[in-house]
Amino acid sequence: MSSPAAPFASFRRLLRQFRCDRKGASALEFAIVAPIFLALLFAIIETALMFFASQVLETVTQDAAREILTGQAQNANMSQAQFATYVCNQVPALFNCNNISIDVESYNSFSAVSFPNQIDAHGNLISSNLGYNPGGPGCIVLVRVFYPWQLFVTGLGYNISNMSNNQRLLIATAAFQNEPYTSGTPCS
Repeated sequence: MSSPAAPFASFRRLLRQFRCDRKGASALEFAIVAPIFLALLFAIIETALMFFASQVLETVTQDAAREILTGQAQNANMSQAQFATYVCNQVPALFNCNNISIDVESYNSFSAVSFPNQIDAHGNLISSNLGYNPGGPGCIVLVRVFYPWQLFVTGLGYNISNMSNNQRLLIATAAFQNEPYTSGTPCS
């Protein structure tokens, strides 16, 4: 009959062998570090892509605003839908044109310019106050383009969304004074 100390001694010997064996140490360390590294890598990639998309949206907004700045949109009697189509034709495949919202407002002076927050308390885009008023020669115009950007890496305490459904509202803005083109009603 074996003594009760024999199984305990063999268990201790087994633990000592396991502690001294280094064959799987790298795999174990990788298994611990890899998820954190990959989450950080994907968060960096997603943030960079979002900033790139924001810059592309700024460029598209500046190009479209030039149509209003020079009076081409006003002389062609562009409607809100036509201006939205013009903006959508400038947008690359990075964006879904159906999700783009556009606000064009004109003012008599730069001090009169105001732009409210476009996100309501529930994290949704407020589209009821978006308008299209490109103004006439000499008017101050504010063109804003909105796009809800979908985020995917929002866990682990890194969440840059400012809307519901893990989205971030990208806003591109152009503020300028219309050139003194020949037709249209000038601002006072």
